[in-house]
Amino acid sequence: MKRNLSDITAVAALAMLSGVALGPPDANAQTRAAQAYPARPVRILVPNTAGSGMDMVTRLIAQRLTEVWGQQVVVDNRPGAAGIVGHEIAARAAPGGYTLLFAASSGVIISPLLTKVTYDSFRDFGPVSLVVISPQMLVSHPSLPANNVEELVALARAKPRQLHCASPGTGTSNHLGCETLKVMAGIDIVHVPYKGTSPAITDVMGGQVQFMFNSMPAVWPLAKAGKLRALAHGGTKRSPAAPNVPTVAETIPGFQCVTWYALFAPRATSQPIVAQVNAEMVKMLNDPPFARKLADQGQDPQSSTPAELTAHMRAESDRFARVIKAAGVATAQ
Repeated sequence: MKRNLSDITAVAALAMLSGVALGPPDANAQTRAAQAYPARPVRILVPNTAGSGMDMVTRLIAQRLTEVWGQQVVVDNRPGAAGIVGHEIAARAAPGGYTLLFAASSGVIISPLLTKVTYDSFRDFGPVSLVVISPQMLVSHPSLPANNVEELVALARAKPRQLHCASPGTGTSNHLGCETLKVMAGIDIVHVPYKGTSPAITDVMGGQVQFMFNSMPAVWPLAKAGKLRALAHGGTKRSPAAPNVPTVAETIPGFQCVTWYALFAPRATSQPIVAQVNAEMVKMLNDPPFARKLADQGQDPQSSTPAELTAHMRAESDRFARVIKAAGVATAQ
């Protein structure tokens, strides 16, 4: 059948209208998905072992979200390669908001600076919110003849390369704490990387390794129980959770060893869902009873917008790059 120009124009106009009509439903579908979210259980990937400081914070968050959403939020521990394994799984996860990543500065910032990883933290992960700033506590085996940082430094100088500093793996903030102490105190200590936090803590408690930096929630209860000795912590001020424990900076001015935790989604996760999860995190972290639970562990609750988290990541990438260069840590770049 032959069509005239007016027929063709009418068909084209209809197609254009159909195209316009088909565009918004995508956005509308995202809105409907966000309104229904979560419609099934959500998992939060934790690139560290159960019992680590990261794991403890994640479980508090998962419990709170389970109560708020009425859907089970499960913690999925995926340790290995200083957290790289868990991050790689998260980078490949479907972007529907049903897999989230609870990451530390070590995995999203430090590891990519030190080694070749298959993910790009700024390309593959969608920032949701900063969660906490966590000072790393310097703890030792109770038998170590050093009760504070000054005595530890003196002992290390008297016994070069005889003291060992454990970490959950090369490229973690704990590792860089060891390296920073080595540089700023002018001592020669040996770094011993482990495959996760729990085995590192176990060996320090057993005396196989003399000391380590680790998140306060994981080691402060052990120190109070006499299984470890708390020498100091790497924050910029004393912690309300451990007011009698000095900062390393009180002995070595300018020293800092902190990590931070943040929540991410796979990059292509829709903005309405990211905004919804962000709103819950902001509400949670600004709720005094919940924030107090974190503060009692030695954590400093810090919520943010996704844009603020991105800016924080870029600033931290620059800072850690300077630390790595100053410490002369080998990289695989």
